[in-house]
Amino acid sequence: MKPSDKSQFSQLLADVMAYYTKDLSRFTLDLWWDACKSFDFEQIAKAMNQHAKDAERGVYAPKVADIVRQLEGTSTDRAGIAWGKVLGAISAVGAYQDVIFDDPAIHAAIVDCGGWTKVCRGELAELSYLQHRFCQAHKTYTERREFEYPKQLSGDRSPDSEYLKYGRPLPRPALVGDVEKAKRVLMEGGEGGPKIAFNVSEQALKLIDARVLQ
Repeated sequence: MKPSDKSQFSQLLADVMAYYTKDLSRFTLDLWWDACKSFDFEQIAKAMNQHAKDAERGVYAPKVADIVRQLEGTSTDRAGIAWGKVLGAISAVGAYQDVIFDDPAIHAAIVDCGGWTKVCRGELAELSYLQHRFCQAHKTYTERREFEYPKQLSGDRSPDSEYLKYGRPLPRPALVGDVEKAKRVLMEGGEGGPKIAFNVSEQALKLIDARVLQ
């Protein structure tokens, strides 16, 4: 959600709590906003509706963990889905192209596993071990929420200086998953250093489009 959505989100939460005859304090509202601001308003409204209809959990007012669980699934679920994206990209993209996933935890976990090229060229016999190692790392990062990650994963290609030397455009990285989220991973990631956290402007996103989508 954008900061401008906070008023609409506050009203939704107040209505939900009123349904359960609960008051909404400023502390509670701030806690909900901090936990849910990374999601779309429509997603949150749908999750609230689903919670109310749940025959078992719906008899109680939703807690932050109830809604986040619906929106994200468990860390184990997310790690399994992330591994599926990695396997798909290994086949579709390969080791020779840079890649940007729509999940920064995938980038951090792949770095822990030795990098994109090494993951792509792993032996079949080691695949189950690699999966286990990746999923454990991904779970750790998603549960931590704040961590360092590279803005893109480098393939086994010529360095940028070689392209610039001959006046050739840099090869475009492959985007895997949700395009808008992948572009934000690119903008908010680092060069192997600390994560850079800031809001991405529409103008910045247009510049990314020119770099990776044409």
